[in-house]
Amino acid sequence: MADLITLEEYKIAKGLTKLDDDTRLASLISAVSQLVKTYCATSFVDYVSTDKVETFSFDYDTYTIQVNEAPIISVTKVEERPNYSSDYVELTTAAFEYYADIAVDCIYRTTSYGYGCWPKGPGGVRITYKGGFTSIPQDLQLAVIDLVTYYKDNEYKERRTIGTASMANTPTSTQWRNVGFPDHIKRILDLYKHIQV
Repeated sequence: MADLITLEEYKIAKGLTKLDDDTRLASLISAVSQLVKTYCATSFVDYVSTDKVETFSFDYDTYTIQVNEAPIISVTKVEERPNYSSDYVELTTAAFEYYADIAVDCIYRTTSYGYGCWPKGPGGVRITYKGGFTSIPQDLQLAVIDLVTYYKDNEYKERRTIGTASMANTPTSTQWRNVGFPDHIKRILDLYKHIQV
């Protein structure tokens, strides 16, 4: 899948003109991009021009679905089924059966007079849509660049020796439930983290 930054973007941000370890940096960029996608539970760029198909299961009454790949670019198809032995039936906006609210990245189950409820049960709703960023936000790019540098310079190691000097890093953070990212990086990634319910 696509990286969140390019090697050239990294080199420009770091003021690098020539570098012997471009291969290592390219590998780190791919690894960090995947790490950020996994941590945030969204791909950001992989479904901008390709449909994503998501299935949702509910054991409670709700009329709202928030998709993983935000922001929503377009909705191709919304389908539901009353139980998992039934076939999916496509819903339409012409019949007021769903409403895609692009501003908040939600799909609402509607009727001609208001809200309805999505069917309960495993795989009750299937949504096909495009979503993500056509251009990665600059703060997210900065977090990815800083995280690549964090791994490139081995800042994740607790103790490093450079020449005759020794430096102790604090590998963890003071932030609650931290996964080990530096605070300034985690703060940005948490802004884009998709909370799965």
